[in-house]
Amino acid sequence: MVESRKPGTPAHMRGDAATVGGAPNLVGDVGIASEEVTARATVGAGRPESGDITVPAFDYHHPPDMELIDDCVHCGFCLPTCPTYLLFGEEMDSPRGRIYLMREGLEGEPMTDAMVRHFDLCLGCLSCVTACPSGVQYEKLIEATRQQVERRYERTRGDRLFRELIFRIFPYPARLRVLAAGLKPYHRLGLRGLFRASGLQKLLSDRLKTLEELTPDPPKTGALSKVAPFTPAAGTRRRVVGLLTGCVQRVFFPHVNAATVRVLAAEGCDVVAPKQGCCGALSLHAGREEEGMAFARRTIDTFEAAGVENIVANVAGCGSAMKEYGHLLRDDPEYAERAAAFSKKVRDASELIHELGPVAPRHPLPVVAAYHDACHLAHGQGIRAQPRELLRAIPGMELRNIQESEICCGSAGIYNLVEPEPAAQLGERKAANILKTGAKLLVTANPGCLLQIRASLERMGESVPLAHPMEVVDASIRGQPLDSIL
Repeated sequence: MVESRKPGTPAHMRGDAATVGGAPNLVGDVGIASEEVTARATVGAGRPESGDITVPAFDYHHPPDMELIDDCVHCGFCLPTCPTYLLFGEEMDSPRGRIYLMREGLEGEPMTDAMVRHFDLCLGCLSCVTACPSGVQYEKLIEATRQQVERRYERTRGDRLFRELIFRIFPYPARLRVLAAGLKPYHRLGLRGLFRASGLQKLLSDRLKTLEELTPDPPKTGALSKVAPFTPAAGTRRRVVGLLTGCVQRVFFPHVNAATVRVLAAEGCDVVAPKQGCCGALSLHAGREEEGMAFARRTIDTFEAAGVENIVANVAGCGSAMKEYGHLLRDDPEYAERAAAFSKKVRDASELIHELGPVAPRHPLPVVAAYHDACHLAHGQGIRAQPRELLRAIPGMELRNIQESEICCGSAGIYNLVEPEPAAQLGERKAANILKTGAKLLVTANPGCLLQIRASLERMGESVPLAHPMEVVDASIRGQPLDSIL
């Protein structure tokens, strides 16, 4: 654990043992590494914390903003809503503690293994943003910190390779389709059950074991899973929208995209689904800034060319990321204004339907359901009431609340893959709260949450059908029984 110290004179100005004679000439006046030493960042796991030189944790490229850090008054309202603080009871694994570490980094403290560990353990769920009475923009602070970590901290070889594997596959739908094709016999021939029953799963590392547990079922196929490049509005046109089809969503949950298009069309929208790539959400939330910016620029180009009034997302993390393009590309002279304009057009599917006012008739769906708040929808975008109102408007549907609804399920982008142990604890905590509702259907607006909760229930020997809100609304509009989407 990083030694707790009150902010004071930066280490590089005190002449601590971890520096070379204080080396004040090697760093900037405010404790941020100057450009000439930026490349000589501290190295990673297993290194001695002192050596020939130690530079401050952050360089000049978008470090955490001290003005945003100063907004934190250390009140502690974030503590009971922070998943890792609930798990570990450790101050440095709370938002308040991590903000303290960011301040220390800005004041010249080096980027140590322990500091990085506390940052890595953060899920980025943003529950603290909802709880904070001072309006601390923790989302900007943690993303600025993560891109510093990813550029300046040397991870172990195994960690680097695993993370690189994720980002060589997940943001690329064509590569995901190859993976999906290979998974079909694994599921349909019963190989998954045989593999687990054989005990071979226990030989895998925790990360690979979790990757196997989270493997999606083969995607549904057929006419009801296809999305056309253009779908006209049913009746009077009220809006022209573009649909972000996503990466994992497009390949493993195409039926959700198709249901979203049908609902939007039924509510009076012309829906354009242009050829597109990744929006960059996964990269941005993991600190891969340059990669995320490249994906963001392409996404802006794509939907500008489509000439739509709104860009609709049905994945919480994607919608949250696109709404932050203006901040992400603020320094880009070609894209700054375009990104800000783009972000203003982004809507979650439930948000847009609520904005328009639903007009399509609903048919009864008699079921007791529970709605799980995806973190980047509830905390990241402040969207809680809209999906609930859409579901409650369905005749016969009883919607029950889940205890600790503000606490993350442990999915959090790639978190459940790189931090499987705390993610599993959070997943089972969430699953237990879902079971307490007695619901016969769980509805959630994020594929990562769906896979995480399903895997958690399976480990507990339980099962609850899961669906996306757009699937449920679509079934109600079309007058189809609930079994048709499960």
